[in-house]
Amino acid sequence: MTTARTALDLTADLPVPDLEAFYRDLHRHPELSLREHRTAGKLAERLRAAGYETAEGVGGTGVVGVLRNGDGPTVLLRADMDALPVREETGLPYASEVDGVMHACGHDLHVTWLAGAAAALAAGRETWAGTLVVVGQPAEENGQGAAGMLADGLYERFPRPDVLLGQHAAPGLAGLYPHVPGLVLSAATDVDIVVHGRGGHGSRPETTVDPVVTAAYVVTRLQTVVSREIAAREQAVLTVGRIEAGTRHNIIPSEARIALNLRTQSEEVRERMLAAIRRIAKGECLAAGCPREPEVTVGDSFPATVNDAETDRRVAAVHGEVFGPERVFDPGPAMGSEDFGRLALGSIPYSYWFVTTTPAEVWDQAPGTDFTEKFQSVPSNHSPHFAPDLSTIPPGTQTLTAAALTFLSPGSGRRPNGGSAFSPADRR
Repeated sequence: MTTARTALDLTADLPVPDLEAFYRDLHRHPELSLREHRTAGKLAERLRAAGYETAEGVGGTGVVGVLRNGDGPTVLLRADMDALPVREETGLPYASEVDGVMHACGHDLHVTWLAGAAAALAAGRETWAGTLVVVGQPAEENGQGAAGMLADGLYERFPRPDVLLGQHAAPGLAGLYPHVPGLVLSAATDVDIVVHGRGGHGSRPETTVDPVVTAAYVVTRLQTVVSREIAAREQAVLTVGRIEAGTRHNIIPSEARIALNLRTQSEEVRERMLAAIRRIAKGECLAAGCPREPEVTVGDSFPATVNDAETDRRVAAVHGEVFGPERVFDPGPAMGSEDFGRLALGSIPYSYWFVTTTPAEVWDQAPGTDFTEKFQSVPSNHSPHFAPDLSTIPPGTQTLTAAALTFLSPGSGRRPNGGSAFSPADRR
């Protein structure tokens, strides 16, 4: 029996209404990074019920489930759990009940897919052999979750995987499964700049050094970093996400703060951009006569996500068998970022792919005549209108199940220990 056929058989009787209810519950109760206590508890309940040895509180709020099923490879399935500080505007009947917090990136769907795949693989463990490690990861949005779980002994307390597998909800007509056998997602770097001025009364600007005006010049000049200092063949993005200064209309403040984010696909370009940011901030402050040099601080960062080509090709091939080869394609690398790659520790091969989730009616009504135009128009991740189609719950479960079976050894055709979760001889 082929891997694709086995995956379809294991997921043929998915409890879809139950998984949909689980998803709606998670969506109603989003939790920010490192506060995913309820979400983690709900996932842990399902893993225990499916027969996994389950631990909570790993790396803060992380969940790890282990299912040992005889000799064979160790495969890790990962889903992130955290939500975003976004006020939901979807109008869904199961919209967020937490003011100002929303699952705007699909992590509630990721947890649902993971729970469904974990249950299907546990129920069908006569078809495979090896060890499954199922990870509910906290704090992907701030880049601290994977590192936190590793620091808490993820690979010392639990089996070290031979391969890592993960996926992400994405905009696009539901039912597509993009794979990239190489660079998938860019590295990201947060940078904070503090411009120091000399405050005073708004009626007497000549007695001050206005940090607001200086910050405005810095922001404007930063727009030339990519357009004038990065070669056209390189991919990079610089976004100023926040600028803060002042308390009242008629007070010139003593400082202004700028928060920006870089997306790069090589370390050389990243270092060149950081050098340019420092130079521009220092130069503008010098030109304005600021009493102190600016503070430039490099903050949170994400590594580039780079699939092992052969690992990803194997998963993509199985997904093509399950869903049809026309639904699996290579869109090339994106400028988004993830901390999934940290789990590889530089040596464990992994495959990370996407599942498109835009409802057909939303896609059809979006302006544009081709895929690219519509893709630019539909709500994207981090949008207050991001609302994945519930019809993607079964296929998203199948993608993880099929991917895991791609690397697990074929089973003996009978359940170990008369159908129990795992034989005592397999515990270690």
